[in-house]
Amino acid sequence: MDSIVSFTTSVASISYLPKRRESARMKLLELLGIEHPIIQAPMAGVTTPEFVAASSNFGVLGSIGAGYLSADETREFIQAVKKRTERPIAVNLFVPEEMQMEQELYEEAYEALQPIGAKLGMPLWDVTLSVSQFEQQLDVIIQEKVEVCSFTFGLPKPGDIKILKEAGVQLIGTATSVEEALAVEKAGLDAVVVQGSEAGGHRGSFIGLPLIPLQTLLQDVAKAVSIPVIAAGGIADAARMNQMLTYGAQAVQIGTALLAARESGAHPLYKQAVLRAQAGSTVLTDTFSGKMARGIHNEFIEMMQNARIAPYPVQNDLTKKIRSEAGKQGKPEFMSMWAGEQVHSTTEGTVEEILRKFIS
Repeated sequence: MDSIVSFTTSVASISYLPKRRESARMKLLELLGIEHPIIQAPMAGVTTPEFVAASSNFGVLGSIGAGYLSADETREFIQAVKKRTERPIAVNLFVPEEMQMEQELYEEAYEALQPIGAKLGMPLWDVTLSVSQFEQQLDVIIQEKVEVCSFTFGLPKPGDIKILKEAGVQLIGTATSVEEALAVEKAGLDAVVVQGSEAGGHRGSFIGLPLIPLQTLLQDVAKAVSIPVIAAGGIADAARMNQMLTYGAQAVQIGTALLAARESGAHPLYKQAVLRAQAGSTVLTDTFSGKMARGIHNEFIEMMQNARIAPYPVQNDLTKKIRSEAGKQGKPEFMSMWAGEQVHSTTEGTVEEILRKFIS
């Protein structure tokens, strides 16, 4: 008799779990104002107003990658998107990090880039060090009545979170470990993107430098937190998306799969490299920005293997002119081409055509 009771309870638990997950998913969709459990990844430098609006108009959450924008540029971008869609959008910001660097390291990092500069006809170039306008960007988000704000590289101050919540902004953090996900929840954010090691572009880490495959990370985080969990990293098709939803995600975030979209702002050479990429073509490197990121292996990364690297964002400032000039000269071998491990699955098409494959 005991075994029968135990078996019955087990079946009830199994049948209840999908219902509970479906309920949590519907709550997240309602929270974000979207129809499909997909967030378009906020790829800084790639997202255009047309790209973001096309995503939102399809019924997913279109996201502006505003990490490198000034406050004024952020406002202009938001307004340009809102002219193209009436649906909810998100803005992603980079949380400023404290950084100290000796002048000697700066000089050595600049010197290490000279051989690449010479290949582009740039024996020397001026470098403008970036200054974060994070606080001013938060003001813009409130003033422009943006529905969702997501954060990378850390968490906003408690006071900023309070002000944003009072303004009705839904907040999403980024985590690459259970510890970071717990920190996101404790800070009071509404949801967390868990970024697996397969993800393209920069790591969202802010406590150490974990490198955990998405499936493992997702399952561990889903058990540890009560806020909605969004899976990111290597999600290239509907099968992988559905797998992540089964493992406990309420939604997924898609980036590399959309890189070659018609509305994407990626350089044409970048799109070509993505479409021609083979399995195993990406590596993790800090050579372009001073912060670890996954991208397509090229000559720049090879030449910088043993070079002195300045910390982020200084290294990013040092290489900005190189990357820009490489694009102008048609030399992708010196461009940063961020992409996830499943880059070889990326296809062409409009945003709508690509996203439709995920929900058909």
